[in-house]
Amino acid sequence: MSGNRDIPILGEPEGSSLPADSGHEGKGEIHLVHLYPREMSIYGDLGNTRCPAARIRRHGYVPVVHQHHPGQPFPEQAHLVVGGGGRDSGQSTVEDDPERIADRLRGLAADGAAMLMICGMYQLFGKAFVTVEGKTLPGLGILDVTTRGNEQRMIGPVVLSTDHGDVVGYENHSGSTLLGAGQAPFGTVRHGQGNNGSDGTEGAVTAHVIGSYLHGPVLPANPQLADSLIGWAAEQATGSFEPGELDDEVARRAQSRQVRRLPG
Repeated sequence: MSGNRDIPILGEPEGSSLPADSGHEGKGEIHLVHLYPREMSIYGDLGNTRCPAARIRRHGYVPVVHQHHPGQPFPEQAHLVVGGGGRDSGQSTVEDDPERIADRLRGLAADGAAMLMICGMYQLFGKAFVTVEGKTLPGLGILDVTTRGNEQRMIGPVVLSTDHGDVVGYENHSGSTLLGAGQAPFGTVRHGQGNNGSDGTEGAVTAHVIGSYLHGPVLPANPQLADSLIGWAAEQATGSFEPGELDDEVARRAQSRQVRRLPG
């Protein structure tokens, strides 16, 4: 991995931030960017990089894995961008950098790049965050959502109905998020609190940008969702997605078990 600020990603081979050698690109290269893995990657969110990188290889493509840190140049190529949640201290560390790279992120979103933003990064991708004290902090505006801080946290397992089938995960957030008029949710809550505990929505999706509160990490637990993101990224990178034959029986059994054991 390039850069002495990069952090280890369990299972990722050394040098996976480098392009493939000529003639060894497989079906093509897919550039995966993890935003702020040191500051914004709690509750297992780093697995949302490890999982798609491994699945990209299994589908016959070559993942080029970048870690973007505050103050660094944004990678020249980005077909799949992921970001996670963080403590207040982590968010304060990166708060200036998202605005610095905002135009690039908005451009990638408009061009159809695949993005998965979890918890704190989901909130940053919205229009604004209103603190408990009433201070409004502007977001990137990629998703038409507004979040308000609360004293009470929403914690526990979640089951959703989505366009990617059943999705399971674990939420832990105090922010209460409202969708703007016309903003599609990522899913409908069957168990859990979701965006705000009252309207039955969870997350938000615009084009190929998904925001969600689901930790876990969410992608290893939901292979169909992971492959949707990989498929969008492959189309961006190569013009098409040619999936391989992957055995996801263990992951699907675990997912089904959580769906069955939770009411809703």
